[in-house]
Order: sequence, then C-alpha cells, then structure tokens
Amino acid sequence: MAMNTGVVLVRTGATYRVYTDWGEVTAVLRGKLRRREDDRVVAGDVVELELQRDGLATISCVRPRRSVLARRAAGARSPRVQPLAANVDQVVVVASARDPEPNLRMLDRFLVIAEANRLPAVIVLNKIELERRAADVFQRRFGPAGYQILLTSVQAAEGLPALRDLLRGRASVLTGPSGVGKSSLMNALHPGLNLRIGEISSYWGKGKHTTRAALLVPLAGRGFVVDTPGLREVATWGVDPDALGGCFPEFRLLLDGCRFDNCRHLMEPDCAVRRAAEEDRFDPDRLVSYQRIYEEVSVPSWSSARRRAR
Repeated sequence: MAMNTGVVLVRTGATYRVYTDWGEVTAVLRGKLRRREDDRVVAGDVVELELQRDGLATISCVRPRRSVLARRAAGARSPRVQPLAANVDQVVVVASARDPEPNLRMLDRFLVIAEANRLPAVIVLNKIELERRAADVFQRRFGPAGYQILLTSVQAAEGLPALRDLLRGRASVLTGPSGVGKSSLMNALHPGLNLRIGEISSYWGKGKHTTRAALLVPLAGRGFVVDTPGLREVATWGVDPDALGGCFPEFRLLLDGCRFDNCRHLMEPDCAVRRAAEEDRFDPDRLVSYQRIYEEVSVPSWSSARRRAR
C-alpha cells in the first residue's frame, strides 16, 4: 500500500474521480470521512490516497483548503455553508461582444457571487471581432470596479495567448451566459479537450449526484477548469444583503460616506453611493443592478423562487 495525493475532479454517487500525477483513479471515502456530514469532499479538494494493490483507492484525508466556492443558506442566523468547489483561484466571466448581445446585469450577478466568495474575477470579452466598440462599453461599466477585461476572438486569433497564461496553473471557474463561446475558447486553447463547456457531466458519465456538483477538467499546463451549475442565480447563493454593497468594488470606498452605517443605497438620505452614481463616477446602471439584486436577496428564498418562476 502506498500514500499519494490527488485532486478531486467530481463526485459520482459514493465514488470520486481523482486526478493524480500518474493518471485518474476512482476512490471511495475511508470510514471516518464517510461518517461525517455531507459535502465533506468536493471538486478541487486535495486529498491523500491509500492505493491498494488491486488498483482501488481510498481517500484517507482532505488537505486544508485555501479557498472555497460555496452556497450559503439564506435567512438562517447561522447559515449552513455548502461547499461546491475547493481551492478555486479565480472566476473567469465570459461575455460576447455580439451574438448574443451582452447582458451586463447578468454579468454583474456572476461578479457578485465571486466577490461574496472572496474570489478574484476576470472578465473575458469574446467575439471582439464582431463589435470593437463593446470594449469601450465594458471598460466604462467594469473599469471603475477594477476588473481586468481581456479581449478575445477565436476567429481572429486574438487574446488567446493571454487567456492561456491566465488559466495556466490555476483552478478557474469558467462561467457566463450560453452562446458566448466558452467551449470555442477552451477548444482553441486545448484542442485535445474537444468537449463543450456546460455539458461536462456527459464527459464524466451521468451520475445521480452530478447535476448539482461542480466538476473539474484538467488542462495542459496543470490548470483546471471548474464547471459549476447555477452560478447566475444570486438568490440561491445566500448572499448577505448587508454585505452586498461590498460585492461592488467601486462602492467600497464610498460606504463610509453614507449618513447611516446600515445604508441600503435605496432611498436613504445622504447616500454617498447614490450621489456618486448621479455624478457619473461609475456607471449608474451598476447601482440599478445592485438595487435589483438587493431586492432578490432580501426576501425569503421561497418568495424569490416563486417570483423567478413567473
């Protein structure tokens, strides 16, 4: 029996697919880990493996996590945290310059979830050859927040080396609306991958637990792409309404300027954030986006779910 380490790629039922230096192995949890509550091991966890001579592997220990992408149950005094992926380095939000037209408020939602999880985010503006002016729109909206905006095009072979460098050696949550070219970008960078982002579960096989679980796909250069379902549904992530303002980086330096410490930046007098929006110090629609998200995360989860179903 030998002791080794690996990175969990995905959970399928009671087993885990684990990436190691010598290949992929299937592992199960050792008894003491199996008796712990759910979400004990998730995609991205670095685990210690006991390899048996018959080729089976047992996860005997989970190394400490340096970061976690997690949902938090909304409305509870002591919210339960549900980890979805561990040791994530960054969130890469992909949008398209055209076809489909960029949905800026949806992008705000991806960025809020990254900020709520204290994960750095980068914006990739793809299909830039279709509409060059989109770069100015994105810079005006997201520049004051300090987000890096990377311009890419598969057709024009633009920005691909920079994106490859961004992903190399990191575990990156790759997200964005459908049709923006996430799969085209990944296949252009890693031709051997030849899979569609968003349908990664079919690559691993359909296990009954995979629809709600994050999945890692290894890339050349020792990086990973993390596919996480439901990232745009901010209300389901249990974002604290009182902390939402801090999830908009351009608001942070303004928060102490509000008259009230608990200012919601809605209708309160002497609100520094609303004043800055009126003075065009950042895109005023970012404040509208904040206010709409605030309304969602401030109501009980059953009510917001019913409203989204309308």
